[in-house]
Amino acid sequence: MRLAVPGHTSKGPAEKFTGDVYLNPLHSAESPSRLGFAMVRFAPGARTHWHAHPLGQTLHCTDGTGLVATRDGKVILMHAGDTVHTPPGEED
Repeated sequence: MRLAVPGHTSKGPAEKFTGDVYLNPLHSAESPSRLGFAMVRFAPGARTHWHAHPLGQTLHCTDGTGLVATRDGKVILMHAGDTVHTPPGEED
């Protein structure tokens, strides 16, 4: 068993994000697992570009509020403590 140790925090790349977004990897997927996770911090007004995850994605809000939107117009307002799962292939 290993303790998840946060990796180096880096600014999110402009081709994936608008505004100031900071990524802190916590675990990379190691075969046979496909689970990887990171802490992502968004400055006010920052957002991701439209994208999809082939296996889906789980988002957990630890602080503040955030919006999760889909291409079909559905919007979920997240508050600290909320968890949202996006299904495989859905663009959000």
